[in-house]
Amino acid sequence: MSEPQNDWPIWATEAVEIKPGDETWAAKGQAEAEHLHRLLSPYGVREIEHIGSTSIPGLPAKPILDLMAKIPSYDELEAVIARLQQEDWHYVPLALDGHEWRRFFVKVENDRRKCHLHLMREHEARWDVQLRFRDLMRHQPESVRQYARLKRDLAERYTDDREAYTRAKSEFIESVLEGGHR
Repeated sequence: MSEPQNDWPIWATEAVEIKPGDETWAAKGQAEAEHLHRLLSPYGVREIEHIGSTSIPGLPAKPILDLMAKIPSYDELEAVIARLQQEDWHYVPLALDGHEWRRFFVKVENDRRKCHLHLMREHEARWDVQLRFRDLMRHQPESVRQYARLKRDLAERYTDDREAYTRAKSEFIESVLEGGHR
């Protein structure tokens, strides 16, 4: 379990909680993507996708919409951060996030995570991987059932450790991407 960070905001340390699949998540993801497009198009963002578990119909998930956006470069990152802060998005610095392939933002409402934004440069390989996993899962009902069981078990085991929960899902995700699930 991670050490609690007393100086972190409440949303940064909230427990992992899995909710039943919600048919409204797709529409909410689309609406958030459209809103982000209006905010970020001045910085060259042309494509935004709803990814993650909330983008897969019927899959239980943390009720947090994951979106990813392509940007030509991070040259205007400070301006993007300032613009998104006006909309309750919080930038998670690279040193804290630890993933060089993205710049990460969390949208917060009532001290809870509402959305994640994975801002990636054009030609980032992770973009295609994220879309491929989403699209494969949308057509593999048995994989959705298996993933749902795994997510519930891991949420119980890693309730207070979001990073461990995420790491523990990676083997399943790799298996789907390699064609091991149907």
